[in-house]
Amino acid sequence: MVSERKIRVRTYESDSYGHVNNACYLNYLEYGRFEFLRDIGFDYQRMLKRGYGVYVARVEINYKRPALMDDEIVIQSWPVKKGAVSGVIAQKIVRGGDIIVEAKVTWAFVDSKGVPSKLPKELDTPLLGPESA
Repeated sequence: MVSERKIRVRTYESDSYGHVNNACYLNYLEYGRFEFLRDIGFDYQRMLKRGYGVYVARVEINYKRPALMDDEIVIQSWPVKKGAVSGVIAQKIVRGGDIIVEAKVTWAFVDSKGVPSKLPKELDTPLLGPESA
């Protein structure tokens, strides 16, 4: 399953070259991952109420082309790996047929102290892993 979200680049996200500032892509990717979790039925609020969290452990970004002010871009997100306490979500940001960014984000499930923890069965969603996606 590939989750997709369209957004329009806002003026304040541009740098002095007229391109989207590289740090803004992290926000775009975060938004895409949160919407991916919503799409697969992961109950984020329930997780927080139970004292758990999902931390970003690693982000790999390849910048391919610049996005520009007022571009309509699409954030695509899908799972590529899932273990007992962590996994990887692949993401692309595209404009039409052009790939703007490719990324892999490693996440870790943690307890209330921020210690990596096994995902409880009641919070586990099969679509977090590629085998069910």
